[in-house]
Amino acid sequence: MMRMITNLTKPISKKLLFSMIIVTIGAEVLLYLTRYSSMASTLYDAVMVSSFFIGWKIYRRLGSQQGHQKSPRQIMLQFTGAFLIFFFGSTIVNVYSSITFEDFNKDYDQYVQDYTESQSFDVEDGVDASLPDNPNWSIFEKVDTIGYDLFNDTLAGLEEVWRLAYIILLLVVCKKLFPRRWESGSRDVFLMAALFITSILFGIDHTLDTEQPWAIRIGAIVTFANMGLMFGIILLWTRSLWLTVIVHALYDITATLSWYYIDYAVEYFTLGVLIIHLSLFILEKIHQKRLMSQLAMVQEGQIAELTQSVE
Repeated sequence: MMRMITNLTKPISKKLLFSMIIVTIGAEVLLYLTRYSSMASTLYDAVMVSSFFIGWKIYRRLGSQQGHQKSPRQIMLQFTGAFLIFFFGSTIVNVYSSITFEDFNKDYDQYVQDYTESQSFDVEDGVDASLPDNPNWSIFEKVDTIGYDLFNDTLAGLEEVWRLAYIILLLVVCKKLFPRRWESGSRDVFLMAALFITSILFGIDHTLDTEQPWAIRIGAIVTFANMGLMFGIILLWTRSLWLTVIVHALYDITATLSWYYIDYAVEYFTLGVLIIHLSLFILEKIHQKRLMSQLAMVQEGQIAELTQSVE
């Protein structure tokens, strides 16, 4: 952990610092302005796309959890484990929020219902009467609608770049403000503080784009902050920015499909992930046992050779 914190707070160039501020604070300002301007929404999407390149600059700062390179199976096992952790964790959060924040729960259910109805592919009341009577138009309408949702969900995965950039900035600030505590080696508390602060900001950011009553807003902040905390834990556990980005994006994509297009899509996907995870886990255990057996045989051979040389 100490090594990771040291890597995260390595010197930052002015250009990278400016870019990180744009991806964090700048993105939040644009998100707030989307209440009033559609152009702000476009600029926000542009910032999220550009955050990929910022992530490419900073992802190595997380370091590797182990000294050796992980095998593809181990990486896949870690990904499936992370996805399952988030799915079951988010399920608990949703149940908690539905019980504790009834206003938020009702408002969110109504939002999903209204959006689903608005995205209906049936042409009603002559809304699309100006379009040619061509089945191709219907196909493109579906592609545009579903594609736009999936594009937004993919961009949502890049919110993890926002999180990592914020964690780095907060750690750098702590390093400057509390030099004695920092030099004493007690740095884990700063990392945990950065994790909780970014989780709260994650919750707040999900309420910036719309005006809502406080009863609904508080429920949204708590719900999304808890989900943000889980993403943050996954980020620090895996020490892989891109794995966390993929988990975030895939969950949002399957959740969107489940809400609007395919019933229980996220549950079906999670079931598939669970089967893959268990299969990979068994294969990895078999592989580890085989390696241990080979290592034991090598050690026995070395001991036998040493005994013979002594005799």
